Amino acid sequence: MASRLTKPRNFVLLFAAFVFIVSIPSFGKCQTTTAPPPPPPPCTSYKTCDTCVPHAKCLWCFSTNNCTDYPVTWLFPPASLCKLADARWGVCWLNFEALVITLGALGGVIVLAIAVCCCYCCCCKRSHTRFDREDEQYARRREEIRQRSEERKTDRKSKHDEIRRKYAWRE
Repeated sequence: MASRLTKPRNFVLLFAAFVFIVSIPSFGKCQTTTAPPPPPPPCTSYKTCDTCVPHAKCLWCFSTNNCTDYPVTWLFPPASLCKLADARWGVCWLNFEALVITLGALGGVIVLAIAVCCCYCCCCKRSHTRFDREDEQYARRREEIRQRSEERKTDRKSKHDEIRRKYAWRE
């Protein structure tokens, strides 16, 4: 009876230890207060392309040599803000026009590859079912030929037996 009582007690102790260990890291987080990070400087404060483009929200325009906020309401920056050939975003050495063309081409290649894979899989499945169907028909024909051969064999045997009986009586 004593062993039955120790098992639940051990379980309760293990559970309490687990809860205590898990809650220890949260004590430190609850007691410390951190100040919110300062807001990032506006894009207009950056004076060179190298300082402007590492920030995802900023766009550098070579024709005006200024850094502006990327117009998030538009997919591409409007021509009134900066021409695509002069716009830089992410890196200074790649203009926005080339970036759009490159990403469009890569997207097209990926979509084409997925389409080819899907078509290939569909065609392979169809060809496997066609081969399975042909194999089944071949097996049926083979079985029919074997059965007819057996029938002819039994017919020949019965005819031979009749001939043997017929001539065996006359000897």
